[in-house]
Amino acid sequence: MSKEKSMEVGMVWSLVDVKLLLTSLLVLCSLATVLQLLPSLSCLSSSTTTSQSQVLNFSTPNPPKETLDLHSGIVKRAFNAVGSAAYLFIQMGAYRGGANTFAIVGLGSKPLHVFSNPTFRCVWIPHSDTNRSIATTGYKILPDWGYGRVYTVVVVNCTFPEDVGVDGSGGQLVVHATTGGGGDKGLDFEEGFVALDEKQGSFNMTELTSAPPKHDILYCYSSLYGNLSPQRVREWMTYHLRLFGPRAHFVFHDVGGVHLEVLDVLRPWMAMGILTLQDITEQERFDGYYHNQFLIVNDCLHRYRHAAKWMFFFDIDEFLYIKPKSTLRSLLDSLSGYTQFTIEQMPMSNKLCLSSDAGKTPRMWGFEKLVYRDVKRGVRRDRKYAIQPRNVFATGVHMSQNVAGRTLHKLDGRIKYFHYHGTISDRREPCRQFVNATDLTFENAPYVFDNTLRVLAGSVKRYELKAIGSRLVRTRQ
Repeated sequence: MSKEKSMEVGMVWSLVDVKLLLTSLLVLCSLATVLQLLPSLSCLSSSTTTSQSQVLNFSTPNPPKETLDLHSGIVKRAFNAVGSAAYLFIQMGAYRGGANTFAIVGLGSKPLHVFSNPTFRCVWIPHSDTNRSIATTGYKILPDWGYGRVYTVVVVNCTFPEDVGVDGSGGQLVVHATTGGGGDKGLDFEEGFVALDEKQGSFNMTELTSAPPKHDILYCYSSLYGNLSPQRVREWMTYHLRLFGPRAHFVFHDVGGVHLEVLDVLRPWMAMGILTLQDITEQERFDGYYHNQFLIVNDCLHRYRHAAKWMFFFDIDEFLYIKPKSTLRSLLDSLSGYTQFTIEQMPMSNKLCLSSDAGKTPRMWGFEKLVYRDVKRGVRRDRKYAIQPRNVFATGVHMSQNVAGRTLHKLDGRIKYFHYHGTISDRREPCRQFVNATDLTFENAPYVFDNTLRVLAGSVKRYELKAIGSRLVRTRQ
């Protein structure tokens, strides 16, 4: 009996040994499999991390430090600065103003310029002898009246103590911009950039400052945006081409408003060399005021300041009007002693039309059928303006505050502008209500009948037909 029990115990222990052996083998095999997979998992993890790092482009500084002063018991804490909130300077253009002066137009960080004192240093390096460079301190102007957002407009004037590059040998204008301790009072960052590269033979002092301007009038429009009405653009162009005369030039800046139908309206005038169209949609990347209007008008000012005797700034839903028995040329000649004059606004309804025109308005031009003027008193109306650009250092949307010379505001109705607000971006028929009255109240505002521009419609249309034929007669709203 005891012998049988001994055999049973031996068999049990043998089974236990086999079980342990099998378990051990299973564990070892599993470990071997895992070890084989570890390199690939490590590579996968590394690859995933690298990929995420490349996509997100995160910097990984160490956490801010904290140090306990054992003597005072005070905890001293550090701060980690990561990234950059705004560019130091974004250049749009740089232009020579004379024998020794230049203007650089661009955007700068608004908080930096409002709460700190960024500086600009200008260096002229002649191509003929790079060792004979000359430097001066740049003078900055902020012309956007505080309207800037993330960025504000900056016009940098570089005036050297002597003439530079007047021999036509060419050179580079290099600007060094600093933060002035703004953003981080412990550091004063500096960035240098070539603002202008003047090629040999490209500068002629006589042509720049002594020769008469190429144009009597140059029109600058800041930013064309939105779903513009081709017909309204057509009307505006024709009207002002007739008013300004043959020695005028127009400069439009497109920020998304010149779709194909609008471009078809502009092409005839572009082909004749009367209109220049610039695509500046890239400026939408930078958060400034209202499609960076102040930036655009200042670039236009300095780009063309020697190309025109007078420069006009107003919108394409606004129509200039000269008092009868006068011409724009005679008016400008009488104002030659002024650097700037402002223009009074005549606000027009963008909805009210005459009952007698009902059924005919789709064939009528906008300023022909919108004939009711807002006469509400006590309301401040925006003014627009014209300048003699050679005496202006920076400019704005409604007037310039940086001029040398006199400004005239009261012209006793000799020139004014009729404002058809909102019509330029409305593709529908503008007439919403037809009335038969000389005066009325509409939407809590008093209006009077005013056909000042209506009576000019026939002559404006004939001007277009004579200038470019009938190619635009099928233009849509």
